[in-house]
Amino acid sequence: MGNESKNLWISIFAGVFAAFMIYSYSQEQKKAVNQQLGQKKVVVVAKEDIAEMTTVYDSMLETKTFPNDYVPEGSYVNVQEIVGNVAAIPIKKGQPILKNHLYSPGADTGIALQVAPTKRAISIPIDETRGVSKLIRPGDRIDIFVALDIGKGAALRRESFLLMQNVVVLATGVSVQNNIPRLIEYDSTGKNAIQTSLTGDTKYSTITIETEIKEAQDLVYILSTSPGNIFITLRNPTDGTVKPRLPSSTADSILARATEGNLSNASGGLAPVSRPEGLGNNGR
Repeated sequence: MGNESKNLWISIFAGVFAAFMIYSYSQEQKKAVNQQLGQKKVVVVAKEDIAEMTTVYDSMLETKTFPNDYVPEGSYVNVQEIVGNVAAIPIKKGQPILKNHLYSPGADTGIALQVAPTKRAISIPIDETRGVSKLIRPGDRIDIFVALDIGKGAALRRESFLLMQNVVVLATGVSVQNNIPRLIEYDSTGKNAIQTSLTGDTKYSTITIETEIKEAQDLVYILSTSPGNIFITLRNPTDGTVKPRLPSSTADSILARATEGNLSNASGGLAPVSRPEGLGNNGR
């Protein structure tokens, strides 16, 4: 029993000594690593993936500690320095935010980069009647109808027609399609940022759309002669169909359809009605 007890104590001592040596070694290694890496610094990183041209919220950011030698040049230490700027490139979750990753609000953060190559952006004035009660939002798709006076003298008539279909809305007023809908302005001191939510905003008086260059030319003509005669209809976001050009509408064609409806209701059948003269295919 004496030898067994002695061996047990030797084993316990050896185990404690080994644990102490391992701890001492790990502390020495930690000290060496700390000496090698030097001091640490807090850096602002992306808390989630941030898409290009997205306005940066504080909820998208967090801080992490990095060794000084591993802190990228141009990084931020204060979240509030970043809030309100716009991502110039896609930023991945956990990636430090650098100064060359951001645009300050201004010309660079507009919609120019959202316009497809070969297409153009053009603004159209709207109101509640002509703009679906201003319920249009950036990213919606719309159809554009126009009412124009055609002919002269006794032949003068007004025709309405479908001008453009499945048109993408890039912006409503200052609310841009792939920005978080808010406006950031500075007070009189130029130091304090004031944030205004644009969600549900109906104060805008124009919408900006993307068009082919020939369509833009047509709109320029209409805007220069009859800007109040442009009307917008809103499409379901899943409806991308483009229908054949409809016959234009005139007072005669509307009256004819109303007459057809009345005759159909009275007789149970559809009575033939002659098509009004001068009803064109596109009204232009």
